[in-house]
Amino acid sequence: MILVTGATGFLGSTLALQLVQQNVPVRCIKRSSSVIPEVLKPYGVLIDWRDADILEEPILADAFEGVTKVYHCAAWVSFKQADKEPMIATNVAGTANVVNLCMENNVRLLHVSSIAAVGTAKPGLLITEKNHIEETPVNNVYAISKLESEMEVWRGIAEGLDAVIINPSVIIGAAAGTQGSGKIFETIRGGIKYYSSGSCGLVDVEDVAKCAIALMNSDITAERFIINAENWKYKDLFETAARCFGVTPPSAEAKPWMLELAWRGAAVVAAITGKDPSLDKIAAQAGSVEQNYDNSKLKKAVNIEFKPVKQTIEEICEALKK
Repeated sequence: MILVTGATGFLGSTLALQLVQQNVPVRCIKRSSSVIPEVLKPYGVLIDWRDADILEEPILADAFEGVTKVYHCAAWVSFKQADKEPMIATNVAGTANVVNLCMENNVRLLHVSSIAAVGTAKPGLLITEKNHIEETPVNNVYAISKLESEMEVWRGIAEGLDAVIINPSVIIGAAAGTQGSGKIFETIRGGIKYYSSGSCGLVDVEDVAKCAIALMNSDITAERFIINAENWKYKDLFETAARCFGVTPPSAEAKPWMLELAWRGAAVVAAITGKDPSLDKIAAQAGSVEQNYDNSKLKKAVNIEFKPVKQTIEEICEALKK
């Protein structure tokens, strides 16, 4: 039996869907308050849904009965300072529980980490799996939680755990809607005047799931893999999406000092309204940084042809138009 945590989320649901479409039975855990994604409802015969929280080890342990492989996709994603302590506690402790149960039950683990847990390279060089974060990113609460969660997996590996780690770049896809990375496209759809000078890695959610399954089914263990299809300048990303939506592309560059003022202003508005800020400090600072990733290690390990990012962008725009 295969267990998928976070199966109601963007990546987890896509991964579970690919497994059942291959006629592979899976057990998916969800919180009692979570809603089963529409795309998975037709596959009720192949999916054993269990209500469990990764923080509740006794209940989680019951879900491990008969399991031989675990895809750990569950994570709390937030960039708000107010969520720092509970998010780190949830992500790290939850991963520790999954790791411990995998070791107790001799289960192979594929852990979904993040590109946020990978370090940076020298200017002009691609970032690889060998780049490690040298200093704790005190302001990036999500990066801290993913880094420390990944450390739990490495702790398990040191104790004999059979595991592989993936570090996806920015995961995009029409299924995100207006949440997560979908917020970027919804913002562009509304019209923006400025673009930032940095760059980022992008990858379709379906490709991340394919890579996860391929790595799980391989003999590879105790390795981490960056999953990234293409590196894009924010300017090119914004322009491409704007044209797909039929809106005017941004024409002016937002300088670092402008982004600094923007996130501070957004923080003030958020404090007054109680809503999430339209731009947070981490996103503002990252907007001026070129972060380009090397996917050669992954390509050598598994046979993957990535979907062109431009095609995914077009699919996202069409979905949001509807």
